[in-house]
Amino acid sequence: MKNQVLVKPIISEKSERLSGKLGQYSFVVQKTANKLMIKEAVESMYGVTVRRVNTAVMPSKAKVRNTRSGMLKGRVSAYKKAVVTLNEGEELDFFID
Repeated sequence: MKNQVLVKPIISEKSERLSGKLGQYSFVVQKTANKLMIKEAVESMYGVTVRRVNTAVMPSKAKVRNTRSGMLKGRVSAYKKAVVTLNEGEELDFFID
């Protein structure tokens, strides 16, 4: 592939809870990627069967930090998130050596 569709997996408390109970895994994906591209990328990279793909564009957020020299203002970039549901009995392991 010219561009990588899957940027990185999202590893948080909520995503771990979803993967344990429902078999759903979250990824940061390219903004131009559609559901079919995401499904093909997950199936080819991890060798699993994807049942469903849900996507959402997460908005950018303003962040403020207090430092010794004063307040620093900045922004966190917007990104596209994909929640991939696998078939029953299948799972992904992100921490393989």
